[in-house]
Amino acid sequence: MGKGFFNVPPAINEPVKTYAPGSPERESVLKQYDEMFNSTVDIPLYIGSEEIKTGNTKPLSPPHDHQHIVGKYHLAEKSHIDKAIANNLEARKKWAALNWEQRAAIFLKAADLIAGPYRAKINAATMIAQSKNIHQAEIDSACELIDFLKFNVEYMAKIYSDQPKSDDGIWNRVEYRPLEGFVYAITPFNFTAIAGNLPASAAMMGNVVLWKPSDSQVYSAKVIVDIFKEAGLPDGVINVVYGDPEMITNTVIESPDFAGIHFTGSTNVFKGIWKKIGNHIDIYKTYPRIVGETGGKDFIIAHPSSNPKQVATAISRGAFEFQGQKCSAASRVYLPKSIADEVLDYVKTDVESFKIGAPNNMENFITAVIHEGSFDKLASYIDQAKEDKDARIHAGGTYDKSKGYFVTPTVIVTTDPKYKTMTTELFGPVVTIYIYEDDKWSETLELVDGTSEYGLTGAVFSACRYTIEEATTALQNSAGNFYINDKPTGAVVGQQPFGGARASGTNDKAGSSQNLLRWVSPRLIKETFVSPVDYRYPFLGE
Repeated sequence: MGKGFFNVPPAINEPVKTYAPGSPERESVLKQYDEMFNSTVDIPLYIGSEEIKTGNTKPLSPPHDHQHIVGKYHLAEKSHIDKAIANNLEARKKWAALNWEQRAAIFLKAADLIAGPYRAKINAATMIAQSKNIHQAEIDSACELIDFLKFNVEYMAKIYSDQPKSDDGIWNRVEYRPLEGFVYAITPFNFTAIAGNLPASAAMMGNVVLWKPSDSQVYSAKVIVDIFKEAGLPDGVINVVYGDPEMITNTVIESPDFAGIHFTGSTNVFKGIWKKIGNHIDIYKTYPRIVGETGGKDFIIAHPSSNPKQVATAISRGAFEFQGQKCSAASRVYLPKSIADEVLDYVKTDVESFKIGAPNNMENFITAVIHEGSFDKLASYIDQAKEDKDARIHAGGTYDKSKGYFVTPTVIVTTDPKYKTMTTELFGPVVTIYIYEDDKWSETLELVDGTSEYGLTGAVFSACRYTIEEATTALQNSAGNFYINDKPTGAVVGQQPFGGARASGTNDKAGSSQNLLRWVSPRLIKETFVSPVDYRYPFLGE
């Protein structure tokens, strides 16, 4: 029973550590990396209080050293998914009834655990499992996950405090109930923070969650589980399973208690899940909430007034950080002819200066792509560009998977604005550039808007405020996160709520209160203090 109106600690973005040579954080994470890289883990299913080892396992290998084994994880059968759902629903009885400040305390403690004793471990796990350099791991698995947890607690408190007006003799109040049933969270490989936030944000609002991490992120997901357990998250609130994604999803969607899905992944998978939900709509106790962030074909367009060096830096960072494996990564670029050669020269110089290799060598800016399937796909597009008459390789264009899945950052220049790599999401370190005539600025804006089915992120560079306004208006549906004179990546929780529409998702803005509102079902309670005793209204008088 609540005994007060509680103010949560103010959320402040977690400072990003530098990991400069000689710094204590650098020494700590490298020591942790070596320990984890040279040992093995055996990762079970987490269902209630049980850690289930099915014996049916898959190995865990770093993408930058794919023959090296750092552990294994156990795969679920359908019976385990049924058991996890039943356990979720049993846990819901207490969790949904728990006072909100008690839930808040758990996730605030988790944030402080990440900031302190688990920082090196979660960063090292992300470096090993997802081949992130230390800067990318730090801004993701440490800082962004901390920010998600702390800011979401603040948003939760604000949501609960949002109450309707009351009139004379009545008291109106709204309670924000968790959804009736359980939430299914499907998380991607590319951000440890997203993997932690998707189940945690729904759980924070009183829901129970069945979480299926990406097969390529199980290693760092296990660290998140350890953190939540140490923070005091009760058993059964978030159950964690791995295995055949189609079997798991079908089992979930066939449950009458399925209440919502929190998804980040591919557009085609999300569309398929949406269809399955529609086909089962008659069995559900409530209309499921469908929240998803999917793909992107993110753009940079530069005006002739742009600073060429600034544009080039935005391309080099926006397209190639974390090997281009961000939903927001710059993938198609439109340069005016007057500055195109200068921009391209700067980008080529950057690419040739990149050091490539394993993330524990902190001189390396680029590491490996996530798995062989991604490597092979990217290699095929690079090879095709070498053959096509309407494309040429300006920088990069090499690859090697003998030890790790290394693709050199590659710049393709095309004369066809609808060339395949201008329209297809590649999810790797490949950017395609189209050069337009300076006097075709407005027409090129139309081209940017009409080229892709996606609408996630985009950026405009210009020194002219009139053209900035023109681009902002013309591209209003092209990107849910739109950047002016900046790269289209790097959204910060609490500052740039993230998400896009069109084929990029439902635009429910992770890192904002809009997202948390999807995980509650408000109930209005009206209380009348002195109830009427006569049905007659004054207008009925003689």
